[in-house]
Parts: sequence; structure tokens; C-alpha cells
Amino acid sequence: MAKNKKEIVYLRKRPRSNGTISLFLDVCRNGKRTNEYLKLYLVPEHTREDKQKNKETLKLAEAMRAKRVVEIQSKDFGLDVTTHEDALFHDVVRRLIDRKEGTTKTSWKNCLAHILKYDPNERITFREITPLWVRGFRDYLDTQAMQWDIDTRKRDVEPKPISQGTKALMFQKFCSVFNMAMREGIISINPTVGVERFKEPDSEREFLTIDEIRLLRNTPPPNEHLAKAFFFSCLTGLRWSDIVKLKWGEVQEWNSGRRIVFNQKKTGGLEYLDLNEQAAEMLGDRCDSESLVFPHLGPIQAARISIAAWVKSAGINKHITFHCARHTFAVMMLDLGVDLYTVSKLLGHKSIETTQVYAKILDKNKKAAVERIPRIF
Repeated sequence: MAKNKKEIVYLRKRPRSNGTISLFLDVCRNGKRTNEYLKLYLVPEHTREDKQKNKETLKLAEAMRAKRVVEIQSKDFGLDVTTHEDALFHDVVRRLIDRKEGTTKTSWKNCLAHILKYDPNERITFREITPLWVRGFRDYLDTQAMQWDIDTRKRDVEPKPISQGTKALMFQKFCSVFNMAMREGIISINPTVGVERFKEPDSEREFLTIDEIRLLRNTPPPNEHLAKAFFFSCLTGLRWSDIVKLKWGEVQEWNSGRRIVFNQKKTGGLEYLDLNEQAAEMLGDRCDSESLVFPHLGPIQAARISIAAWVKSAGINKHITFHCARHTFAVMMLDLGVDLYTVSKLLGHKSIETTQVYAKILDKNKKAAVERIPRIF
């Protein structure tokens, strides 16, 4: 009885003239050998980043080798190997966008617009998106993407490249589509694995000091409802997205005071937030449970304009948005001696690393303070 011939798939390396190493599959089937090039390359390891990149590339190549083994064995045993990889990529992205709201939805629309700018093919499938295609999109964001490419309105400004932060955000959203596709079984190999992410810049988080809050309090605001919500955020750290939807049914009387029990808009997590006396006073008299606590706030775009004008009229030379009220709360808590872990919980952060950025801000302020000491010796 003849022995079954082994069917083996090896991952091989081949040096290239430019110093990189090409990865390919050496497939042995029925005594015949074929090479299948993966369009993946290892780079010379001069830095720690190079080593990490090669590590991720090898991880992806090994996953592709394993997938090829499964494909061959499945065919030999007559198994159905059909997947959902022929699903249209843009259809999945648009379904994701439909689930989003507000500025998050706008950001996702911008991401899709950049994807279409890079490759206008509306019918591209997940199967057709390779690591090489992904790297091409990353290169597009890094070298070609312009701020006004995604804006249909006429502007009296010259197009300029998107910022480093926008590059990181757009690519992060793009990669998250494939993470979701992996979870839902649409794809078995994630083509974004091994492709270097953009490093997010250390953004400057503006905040108000207690004296500046008092100054703003004594300055007539363009919108009283907005001012009330802004100060409430300064005292609680609550995001705009949570304040704008806060209802009286989420406000509880608790231990001779008040607290709010709500689901964070951003994370969906259930939060319990005790209110200090000043924040509780700002709520005013209780209404029925379905009434908004802060009505008549209007859209966030109008809020940005109103707050900017209000801050300017107060003589505060800072770029303050509604979200800066949350930064103000975080820095104020740390400055008053509240530990980092507690502040993290008050802000509803999932990870304390997210909160540590505020500690860095405080360290800068302390350094600036000691630098004020006049020359003595």
C-alpha cells in the first residue's frame, strides 16, 4: 500500500539586493514544490523599532503559513473552506459608521473618505486587502493626505497635510475594522498585523486654574445653559457626551447628598459619580425622570464658538473647549492631593495610564513654579 506523500508548508527567507529579506512559503504537495511570495519583508535591525517591526512581520507570516496549511488539508479532505472574505470592505465600514453618533461619526466618515482617496474602488473585498495594500494606505496618510481632501465646502485656505495625531487616529480606526472582522469571522488573517502604527504625539491639554474659573464665573456668558453645564463639568469631570444626555432619572439622593448613576457614552460602562456640594447645587430643583438636567445646550459646534468667545471676553489667553473642563477637573483633583487611582476612577478611565498624562501636566506646572524663584545667590 503506497504511503501518503507529505504535504508540507515551510516559511522561507530570501535576501534581497536592497538589504531586506523577502518572506515566502515553500509548499510541497504531491512531490512538487512551489514558492508563494507573501510580499512581506524583514528590514535590517538597526533600532529597537526595527526589531519590533520584524517580530510583527514574522508573526503575520507564520499566521499566513498556518492558514495555507489549513486550506490545503481542507481541500484534501473535501471540507468547505469558504469564508466571508469576499464581503465588501466599504459596506462593513459604512455599517460601523451608522452605529456612531456626533463627532465620532464625523471622524469615521473622514476615515472612510481618506480610504476612498487612497483607493477609489468601492467594490474592494477583504480578500483583496493585503499587508502591502495596508502599508500603502499608511504611506498615503503619512505623505499625501490633506486636511481639506475630506471637506466638500469651499475654504479660503491652502490644503495642508493632516497632523500626526490625525494620522494616528485615522489609521487606528482603519485597523479596528479588521480587528472587528477577525472577531466576527469575516477574515482569518489580519493584514494590519506587522504594519507599524503611527506614534501619537504628546498633545498639550489646556485647563483652567481655580482663579481662571472664578474669572470666567464673573464674566457674562453668551449662553447661560452652556455656562452652567461647563462649570458642572469642571466640578465633576463629566464629558459633553454624558452631560448632554443626562436625565433626572439618573440623579439619585445619596448620603444626604446627590450622585449620578449613568452609562458612559464613550465606553458604555456603568458609572457611579458622587457630587460635591457645589456641583449638586448647580443641578437645581428636581424635574421628572425623563427630563434633561441640562436642556437647551445646542450642538457641540455652536458650543465651541460660544466658549471661545466667552473665554476671550474674560481675558483668558488659552484655547479652551468644553472638553477642557474635564481636563480642569483632573488637574485640580491631583493638585489638591487626590491620588492618581482615585482620579482615574472619578474620570471613568479603564486604565490608570490614561490618567497619568494629567500628572505630567502637574509636574510641568510645579517645575514652572519653582523656576519663579528669583536669583538670590
